[in-house]
Amino acid sequence: MTPPVCSLYVPGDRPERFGKAAASGADIVILDLEDAVGADRKDVARENVCAHLAERRSGPELHVRINDPATERGRADLAALAELPGLDAVRVPKIHGVRDLAVVDEAFGDRPTPVQALLESARGLTDAAAICAHPRVAGVGLGEQDLAAELSITDQRAFDHLRLRLVLAAAAAGLPPVAMSVHADVHDEAGLRASCAHGRSLGMFGRSAIHPRQVPTIRAAFRPTPEEIARAGEVVAAAEQHGGEGALALPDGRFVDAPIIAKARSTLALADRLAERG
Repeated sequence: MTPPVCSLYVPGDRPERFGKAAASGADIVILDLEDAVGADRKDVARENVCAHLAERRSGPELHVRINDPATERGRADLAALAELPGLDAVRVPKIHGVRDLAVVDEAFGDRPTPVQALLESARGLTDAAAICAHPRVAGVGLGEQDLAAELSITDQRAFDHLRLRLVLAAAAAGLPPVAMSVHADVHDEAGLRASCAHGRSLGMFGRSAIHPRQVPTIRAAFRPTPEEIARAGEVVAAAEQHGGEGALALPDGRFVDAPIIAKARSTLALADRLAERG
């Protein structure tokens, strides 16, 4: 299994965009009930999303980002979603600690709906290891705009420390790589491309988008390069020739072991998946 490359947010009160989002090339469509929806449109958005999930047939994964679970509106979102098919995961914002996940367990009960936990505060990052280890959590992400406001961050480089903390916590818990937060300027293709490359260097993988035009750029940024594919192919070929997963020597004298071989197989699988989807 290779992790998703791109998730696309679409406002829950714009049902005419749901189909377009599904056709955008994103691996995941996030039907948003939170930040993308005005306060006076929240109920309409929930009705639209529930109707869409009830009649879902095929397409990319469908996630729903609910409102703050500590609020009555967030709990109402969870109650409505718990009764519906078609939901692949629920994205829960404002997770400050493991206790904030109890409301999800209460709403979904034995239904094994996974949670994508969004850590948007200093408290959330401080409790990141425990949040990542929660049995319902299938992935985590950073709410960088909220963190910037709380911590008075004015230099984007300060986020690298926070990103690495979450990358480490997710890896220690056996979760997929942490995806990057949205790039707010939908016209800044060069900036988006450079930002993706930087996040990739920190161990992050994939990114959320807020407009379909960002999807191809994100997919290209996380696609293995021809050089990476060639190196991975060499490693996998050597492993198959030796019939094992232990340490082995490549023709150029480099030694590789099981984790490097597994990474090489993942690289080839990702390249194949992205090639198949164009």
